[in-house]
Amino acid sequence: MAYWLFKSEPETWGWHHQVAKGAPEQWDGVRNYAARNNMRAMKKGDLGFFYHSVKEKAVVGIVRVANEAHPDSTTDDPRWECVDVEAVRPFKRPVTLDEIKANPDLENMVLVNNSRLSVQPVTEEEWAIVCRMGETEP
Repeated sequence: MAYWLFKSEPETWGWHHQVAKGAPEQWDGVRNYAARNNMRAMKKGDLGFFYHSVKEKAVVGIVRVANEAHPDSTTDDPRWECVDVEAVRPFKRPVTLDEIKANPDLENMVLVNNSRLSVQPVTEEEWAIVCRMGETEP
């Protein structure tokens, strides 16, 4: 299993939207090649952090990849693909970007070094550390 981080502006598509959906939803609208390539590498069952960007800048929940990469229905451009994700569980305590940056064990995390990338890989060790910080079962 691989681990990922999905960034979203909470006003546009927040954790509460993902939970309320109650079913897998496509992670659409990504127009960055590196982020798209990360989604192409995902397998059904992989887990990801749901990260609120902009104001909150915090990991707030865990999602599961429900369907592997397929054409993004929000564009006719065949270059863009997306995966479908479903909510698994919220974090008991959100973990902020500042907390992640302050943890020396996370200094190599993509989020710390390339916080603008909207879909990014997370190592197994980083996954466990962030889950502990958020008092949430991995």
